[in-house]
Amino acid sequence: MRVVAAMSGGVDSAVAAARMLDAGHDVVGVHLALSQSAATLRESARGCCTIEDAGDARRVADVLGIPFYVWDMAERFRRDVVEDFTAEYARGRTPNPCLRCNEKIKFAALLDKAIALGFDAVATGHYAQVVEVPGVGGGVRRELHRAVDSAKDQSYVLGVLDAEQLARAFFPLGDTTKPQIREEAAERGFFVARKPDSHDICFIPDGDTRAWLGRALGEAPGDIVDTDGAVLGRHAGAFGYTVGQRKGLGLSRPAPDGQPRYVVEVRTDTNQVVVGTADLLGVDAITGDHARWCGPAPAGVVRVGAQVRAHGAEVPATAWADGDRVEVRLDERIRGVAPGQSVVLYEGTRVVGSATIASARLDRD
Repeated sequence: MRVVAAMSGGVDSAVAAARMLDAGHDVVGVHLALSQSAATLRESARGCCTIEDAGDARRVADVLGIPFYVWDMAERFRRDVVEDFTAEYARGRTPNPCLRCNEKIKFAALLDKAIALGFDAVATGHYAQVVEVPGVGGGVRRELHRAVDSAKDQSYVLGVLDAEQLARAFFPLGDTTKPQIREEAAERGFFVARKPDSHDICFIPDGDTRAWLGRALGEAPGDIVDTDGAVLGRHAGAFGYTVGQRKGLGLSRPAPDGQPRYVVEVRTDTNQVVVGTADLLGVDAITGDHARWCGPAPAGVVRVGAQVRAHGAEVPATAWADGDRVEVRLDERIRGVAPGQSVVLYEGTRVVGSATIASARLDRD
């Protein structure tokens, strides 16, 4: 099988490429250039996609003896990920750019180009597992499952893959822990074996999302108010806040009962940030749109596990699909669910699908 190995320049994608080669596939390494003005060097463990990262990926490809190319997808990334991220925050929502990147770049733009060039599949260094099961009417069907290493499991950010994309995706690291991957990389002679993991949002390498949004959207001063409308402070832009946020509010007046305050609503129409006590954050019902299914859509009401953050806890729930929308009823309340986040549904370790959260509310007292 001819396979494109997406190589970021990190240890995970390096070992993933090596394992695909060991499995007998015809492997070509590809590094995605996602920035129109890429930095030369990484800033410690923050960010990625620098010129240094591309060089690291090329050196691993040389060790493996596989062809290596850099594919320029900066314009597509800017349009489908960065601009989407900015627009979502401008609407008072809290997007997850990693899900959008997986959906629009790695398993749409990259996979489409690979197929157009005659490749059969794409392999990445994500921590997740693909399990083949008997299909209806014969053959096999591929399912997406959680990784063995629960601390590194990335099935949540892959919940946007549909069945056709999953059929052409490989995740060779899903059965291994991160320490084992680093050991394997060292044994293979990869100098990236001890390279720090990238984290935070790749296009905001300093990690200051609020400052980045301020530069992108411009300052828009407004009021921070309580649930009764009393002004408690000022902000430089409602887009810099998210539901559930406690730090960085800069309030001059404490709550009468001394309890901490949290962001409970972002009102972009009036440019207000509403704060309240923690009990106002609890929700047990979620409506999602932009549904994506890793296999057949659920038929009727089904029991699932629902996860609303990349490393959040899974909560027992019931769910049902209604066209492009999904309704989820949680068995227990959870806090800080913001529109724009994603809810990913599981059946055991299997990823059923995902949706973008349109609203969250408390249905039961």
